[in-house]
Amino acid sequence: MSTQSTALGSGAVPGRGALGLANADSGPMLPEPPRDRMRVQRLQDALFHQVTRFFAFSVLAILAAIIASLLYGAWPALLEFGAGFPFSADWNPVADKFGGLISVYGTLSTSVIALVVAIPVSFGIAIFLTELCPPVLRGPLGIAVELLAAVPSIIYGMWGLFVFAPLFADYVQPVLSMTLGNLPFIGALFQGPKNGIGILSAGLILSVMVIPFIASVMRDVFEVVPGILKESAYGLGATTWEVVWNIVLPYTRVGVIGGVMLGLGRALGETMAVTFVIGNAHRISPSLYEAGNSIASTLANEFAEAASDLHVSSLIALGLILFFVTFVVLALSKILLMRLGRSEGEKT
Repeated sequence: MSTQSTALGSGAVPGRGALGLANADSGPMLPEPPRDRMRVQRLQDALFHQVTRFFAFSVLAILAAIIASLLYGAWPALLEFGAGFPFSADWNPVADKFGGLISVYGTLSTSVIALVVAIPVSFGIAIFLTELCPPVLRGPLGIAVELLAAVPSIIYGMWGLFVFAPLFADYVQPVLSMTLGNLPFIGALFQGPKNGIGILSAGLILSVMVIPFIASVMRDVFEVVPGILKESAYGLGATTWEVVWNIVLPYTRVGVIGGVMLGLGRALGETMAVTFVIGNAHRISPSLYEAGNSIASTLANEFAEAASDLHVSSLIALGLILFFVTFVVLALSKILLMRLGRSEGEKT
């Protein structure tokens, strides 16, 4: 009997039983793809890998090219003024004396003012759209916020110069001077000429520009919070503020920080809107009402009028400083997000 079984099994075909029937477990046999088709698939896969690798490394190549060009253009100024260039307040094109402190101060001041105003406003907009807004208004209001991000910066600058600045000078600056201007330590920030032009006005215009970016990111990350978490908190008697503070923010803090850093990067590099209302004066004053300058506005105003090679090199050096400041901000934000992610992993 065993000999017969062996004889029957010796002629079995792979995937079939001893009698040549298909095994129920093996399923139907699939035809092997032609060799030409397999060769084409391997070529397509290799080409896909090479193209994607080229795209990825092209970004690094462009970044390296930008850094190299900035260093090459700024080298004469760096040789002339040394490492003290970013900390010098000199800016005299006639005498070829240049420094970047005034522009760096204006850039950082306007960006900080923009974030101080934009973060709470954006947070309120995002909370209203996700938690409190009626469903009928949620769509139109969300679209309106996103449309603000599409407005060109020069439109914000023109609106700031011809509409916002006169109203700000007539109705807001006097009130700020009479209230905050009388306080110790910070009173000097709100004293000075009330003409609607200066560091504070530029910071407020910047805040209007970055609010749509931060609010849109916050709204999107707030919407991914599982509804069961919020419903459980409401069921335990929590108020809307307690749900937002104890449930929504801890769950989405990485995304919120990312949105804030996106707004900060937008504020640091803004050009036209700031140029219209900052005043374009090369001086540092303790008053936020005084005119000032930023790196982007200095480049926009003086690059075409630079007469000497040292002047052009100094402007390129300002661009290098702006690149470095932006890189540091993004690096710090990345480190912060990594630490937050690591702390979340330790908690879980």
